[in-house]
Amino acid sequence: MNYVWAFVVGGAICVIGQLFIDYTKLTPARILTGYVVAGVVLSAVGVYKPLAEFAGAGASVPLLGFGHLLAQGVVQAVDRCGLPGAFTGGLTAAAGGIAASLIFAVAAALVGKSRDQN
Repeated sequence: MNYVWAFVVGGAICVIGQLFIDYTKLTPARILTGYVVAGVVLSAVGVYKPLAEFAGAGASVPLLGFGHLLAQGVVQAVDRCGLPGAFTGGLTAAAGGIAASLIFAVAAALVGKSRDQN
């Protein structure tokens, strides 16, 4: 049943993003940025943590989950070392995912072939 809820919640997040793409003039970059900011706001309000615990990867993998991860990292770092944690906590919490995305991007660039889009 966990897989079903992960699929439903993750799918709903994707459907909302697709509706923004189809019915607004927002660019995909603005929608993605909005998702990260929404994850931070929902985490600050206390709504996203129960959703992430309920839906698992369906809520923690999308960009809303990245915003939630950044917010939780900031909260933990501020508790641990005060105000400077507000600047370092988010990147510390997300360092593994950021590093993995960079490593996979470099690997894809080395394997893939560059060409003109025209």
